[in-house]
Amino acid sequence: MSSRPLAAADAGAVGDILVVIPTYNERENLTAVVTQVLGLGQRFRVMVVDDNSPDGTGQIANELVSMYSDQLSVLHRERKQGLGRAYVAGFLAALDDGAPFIAQMDADLSHRPEDLETMAAALTGDVDLVLGSRYVDGGATQGWPWHRKLISRAGGMYAGAVLGLPIRDLTGGFKIWRRELLQSIDLSNITSDGYSFQIETTYRAMKRGARVVQIPVVFHDRVAGKSKLSRRVVLEAAVRVWGFRFRR
Repeated sequence: MSSRPLAAADAGAVGDILVVIPTYNERENLTAVVTQVLGLGQRFRVMVVDDNSPDGTGQIANELVSMYSDQLSVLHRERKQGLGRAYVAGFLAALDDGAPFIAQMDADLSHRPEDLETMAAALTGDVDLVLGSRYVDGGATQGWPWHRKLISRAGGMYAGAVLGLPIRDLTGGFKIWRRELLQSIDLSNITSDGYSFQIETTYRAMKRGARVVQIPVVFHDRVAGKSKLSRRVVLEAAVRVWGFRFRR
């Protein structure tokens, strides 16, 4: 492993955490998630990354910008290319913005905005990556049937065993990155999507020697709209972890 990224940014400054939220057909949830995140205080800003949602999510995001012009921005993409591509585009834009810390979370309120405060409080000293975890003491998953819980838990354990990682929730997508770490993981050649995107980015961070902390969070099934989890995404993750392990 190479040496870990240096901790460079001071925590606690106004606007120092930029929360990247990808959207596709999330008009029923977007206003709530944006207002709740921004309601946490001036430390937080939001960047919505919309993949040209046919339900008008992008227009709602534009309307919200008129209300929160100092804390909210929107990146409009031409078409849907998958969660991984949306996150890479958002991360690159956030790095260009200069944000010291970059968070990622779902738009459907399955990630509770209030948990961002607890995660942000862990950004002390030399911490590079904060992972919101359903599977450490105090974490939980609510509203999922047993088979979805089993797929998620087993998938994370499987990936951790293949990659040799001591992370309890490798498929989770609720994270806060220090910008220096995010810059170091070579976003330009990540092609994963869905579960495998979350696994690959955390694996790359660990390969960089990052200091990672796992914070318990409560995951809720989406409040409104349709889940985008598919069998293809799960199978892709199961296959791709072997490629991550043996890639130079």
